[in-house]
Amino acid sequence: QIVISSIHTGFLLLFVFTNGTLNGLHKGPDRPFLRVKIFERAELECCYKNAVNNGIWVKRLSSGQTEPVNLSEEVFQNYSKSNGKQCGFLTLTNAKLNDTGMYQCHFINTTVYTHGTYLQVFKPIEKTISLSESTKNKILTAEGVLLLLCVVIPSASLLFKSKKQNRLEMKKMKQEEENIYQGLNLEDCCTTYDQIERSQTQSQYQDVCTAMEEREEILEKP
Repeated sequence: QIVISSIHTGFLLLFVFTNGTLNGLHKGPDRPFLRVKIFERAELECCYKNAVNNGIWVKRLSSGQTEPVNLSEEVFQNYSKSNGKQCGFLTLTNAKLNDTGMYQCHFINTTVYTHGTYLQVFKPIEKTISLSESTKNKILTAEGVLLLLCVVIPSASLLFKSKKQNRLEMKKMKQEEENIYQGLNLEDCCTTYDQIERSQTQSQYQDVCTAMEEREEILEKP
């Protein structure tokens, strides 16, 4: 019976803490995550019902333990109550990088904490060069002109080389044609032609004379 009673008590305590209910205390849902820029305002909120005392804000350390939030002119807390619902607010008017962490409401003389909100304070990336819109437009225009030149100049160069190559080929063909007739003498050509014609004519006459002589020889024979 003692063992069963202990187990029953353990389950009861587990139910109480996990559901946020202790002596009638009910925890409300918290915002799980909040991200703000450095030096900006951050507001955290925790709500609950039926609390005897207001919860105090604590920050959970990396070791798992908690420490109370140090209040100042830049960090302060206040409370509101409406329709039986109580809410605690923690305001950081000038958030710093070391303010990053998990914040919860803790109820005095209990081990109850609200679900909590993780606050992340970040520093934005600063621009190395600040340019006006007109300067940006000029840069874009210059880039467009350069891109156009990168396309046009190689195309024009290829076209010029192609035309030059065609002219060289035509000139080479003309020189080859001239070389065919180079060294030939027109007078020698004419003399050779005349000699060929004379030899052909003389051979014809010689053939006729030879035939007549042979005929006369035949007739003279008894």
